[in-house]
Amino acid sequence: MLIGIAVGIFIVSYLFIISEKIPRAVIAVFGATLLILTGVLTQEMAIHHIDWNTLGLLIGMMIIVDLTRRSGIFSFLAIWVSKKVKGDPLLLMLALSLLTALLSALLDNVTTVLLIVPVTLSIAEQLEVDPIPFLFSQIIMSNIGGTATLIGDPPNIIIAGQTGLSFMDFIMNLTPIVLVIIVVTLYIFYLLYRRKLVTKDALKAKLLAQDEWDEIKDFTLLNKSLLVLSLVILGFTLHSILHLETATIALSGAMLLMIWAHEEPEEVFLSIEWPTLFFFAGLFVLVGGLIEVGVLDRLAEWSMGLTQGDPLLMAMLIIFISALLSSFLDNIPFVATMIPLIQKLALLSQFTPAQTQPLWWALALGACLGGNGTLVGASANLIVAGIAEQNGTKIHYLQFLKVGFPIMLLSIVISAVYLLIRYY
Repeated sequence: MLIGIAVGIFIVSYLFIISEKIPRAVIAVFGATLLILTGVLTQEMAIHHIDWNTLGLLIGMMIIVDLTRRSGIFSFLAIWVSKKVKGDPLLLMLALSLLTALLSALLDNVTTVLLIVPVTLSIAEQLEVDPIPFLFSQIIMSNIGGTATLIGDPPNIIIAGQTGLSFMDFIMNLTPIVLVIIVVTLYIFYLLYRRKLVTKDALKAKLLAQDEWDEIKDFTLLNKSLLVLSLVILGFTLHSILHLETATIALSGAMLLMIWAHEEPEEVFLSIEWPTLFFFAGLFVLVGGLIEVGVLDRLAEWSMGLTQGDPLLMAMLIIFISALLSSFLDNIPFVATMIPLIQKLALLSQFTPAQTQPLWWALALGACLGGNGTLVGASANLIVAGIAEQNGTKIHYLQFLKVGFPIMLLSIVISAVYLLIRYY
């Protein structure tokens, strides 16, 4: 009885999340409360299943990024990049794509597109070129760049919070293959758009006449923000040595910057994406319901039979299923569901930690890169589409599918070969 209730609430919640007819944060929390009301979980059990380290890390990084944004540094970077490529639209698209990938690794992909896309649309309008190639490349590169680090993409944050993998673990295991995928993807963009992105010399000259230093609104805040951000990233790198959780490091940096910059708490806290945090919390409880009634145990046993407990087959199954499902479903709830399932599989197979770790890299690569398959595959994709539509540019589902899905499949094949060579 309880199994049916838990599965039913999870599936219905998931369908509403995909449909986006009701805000996903509301659906996730409502689904979580239904689990308590129907007796699947007690309130104490529900709270136990929430990953507070993940939520703390997100809050800390949201505060740091918002204060850094106020200095004007992101607009400065966009204009600076435009001038470095002398206003050439094709080179500008490639350069902004690379900048998007870099910022997505250091901040997170959702924050990055929120900062970069409005500036990009303005530049495309000034050059009188189609903004679609810019937007597609930034969606795809934000998800690729975000795959490289612990803080780059929400699935990685969840994986780290549930497994204890460190910031350096992600750097050492994911960044090398991400760099390869970035190079391959940039070349594909070059081939796709080299004949479509052209503009007049007069428009280039007008863009180059802008002074990027005018974009910096507060040099003092900029210096403080960059110093604190550097310390936080250093803290992430050393957190296993310092014996500090990533949430502690991020929140410490956020509070230090608020004190140092003399910012009003009310204004700063309003910048926090509270719907995202409530969505995560509700999601953790929804997955917790499946764990408590034994659904994931059964799925683990089924997967064991399918792969016969072979670590290589398991990794290949995880990366391809994760990629395909994450293309059509939001990768955040998918990863939250998969983590306890993989933990159960590793336990049943009696895997050592060394045998289990590649499964986490398969999940991270599949879920993060799979988000490039369709327009609904990742939060960053939908945010870009929303900003574009507000500015008069409509991104169609099939239009993106034709570009994103083949690139996604190629990146997954490259990743699978990487996993095979490096770990097996």
